[in-house]
Amino acid sequence: MEVNCIFFILLLFFLFIISHSDYSSPSTQTLESESESIISRFQQYLQINTSHPNPNYSQAADFILTQAKTLALESETLEFAPGKPLLLLKWPGKNPNLPSILLNSHTDVVPAEDHKWSHPPFGAHIDINGDIYARGAQDMKCVGLQYLEAIRILKGSGFEPDRTVYLSFVPDEEIGGHDGAGPFAESQRFERMNVGIVLDEGLASVNENYRVFFAERCPWWLVIRAFGAPGHGSKLYDNSAMENLMKSIESVRRFRAVQFDKVKAGLKAEGEVVSVNMVFLKAGTPSPTGFVMNLQPSEAVAGFDIRVPPNVDEESLEKRIAEEWAPSSRNMTFELGQFKQKVPVHDMFGRPVLTASDSSNPWWTLLEGAVKKAGGKLNKPEIFPASTDARYFRERGLPAIGFSPMTNTPILLHDHNEFLNQAEYLKGIMMYESIIEAYASYVEQAVVEDSKDEL
Repeated sequence: MEVNCIFFILLLFFLFIISHSDYSSPSTQTLESESESIISRFQQYLQINTSHPNPNYSQAADFILTQAKTLALESETLEFAPGKPLLLLKWPGKNPNLPSILLNSHTDVVPAEDHKWSHPPFGAHIDINGDIYARGAQDMKCVGLQYLEAIRILKGSGFEPDRTVYLSFVPDEEIGGHDGAGPFAESQRFERMNVGIVLDEGLASVNENYRVFFAERCPWWLVIRAFGAPGHGSKLYDNSAMENLMKSIESVRRFRAVQFDKVKAGLKAEGEVVSVNMVFLKAGTPSPTGFVMNLQPSEAVAGFDIRVPPNVDEESLEKRIAEEWAPSSRNMTFELGQFKQKVPVHDMFGRPVLTASDSSNPWWTLLEGAVKKAGGKLNKPEIFPASTDARYFRERGLPAIGFSPMTNTPILLHDHNEFLNQAEYLKGIMMYESIIEAYASYVEQAVVEDSKDEL
């Protein structure tokens, strides 16, 4: 009873805010009357365990397809790898010749350490403050369902899109997207969709303004191997495998410190620098009780997660890796992309993989206007500090914008106790309603082209 009371108070406050904004839409009445059902559907989606290494994709697919059916959306299931369904939903537009809109989200989530959470990570528990605790609450099951709820409201109001709206629910984003968005973006099916703009995930904002992303850092997963003669644990000699690897680690550490200092000093945003973090270190000779302590190993290996902004000189960075971090002169080798291909920072036309974030891009202008109309404000556009599936679409030369409507919320993706507040989730639906309506109604480009034809 107490939880319901708190939720009712939060809902009244939320409705007061939007009712006093400049935005007038059917969302206010719908969110007021259907809030419990909307939150319940979100909880159901969160309760499906799609965490790696064994995500329950089939249950997630069944849930999404059921929602699509209730909304009378066309649907099809694609598989670029067995057991990994990619769901493609379609809301046909009145003018199918116009470039379409793609709303992308991923169904998979990262693992969770259950015993380190305050509430079960797949329980979708709602606490007294209205916070919904679940893996995927922020990354990014919220966005996928907000798309659907926004369309539910628009359809209920009688709105008909001029442009076709597609929704893609893709697998495997958290492990690289190589069986999901990657092959999808290169497929003939995607080509036939004639996509003009892609929306994908962003990050929560700790203040009242929404964060929005026009590019992202690409992952370079680096593995360095050092070799040397084995020796007794008491012996001092040059060029042992561990000594050579430690020299490399120190060189990487110095580079990392320079990059991090720029962020700390406010000279660069996190997404504008090259980040390097060591994620594993392997060496030593195993024994039944642990490791052989009096034997220096002949091989030592370290792994680094590198994130590269789109404006970085790739050749210069690769040269640094080859000459400073893993020089052959120290009996070292390296691999870029042992677990994942090194993703280019340029698109198929040789341009930096980024989306224009000014008036030269009508989709950007439409987004700004739609968010403002719904009572929100955008922060300065950023480079996403990690990687999302949006890169696959940008590599095709398409504009792609990262946006997850969460304000006044701590950034908890991949963290313990990931949560999203109910009121914030409902407000995000209103944001997407405004954005989808603006995008789906945009026909200026076609009008200009028709005028040229007449001339």
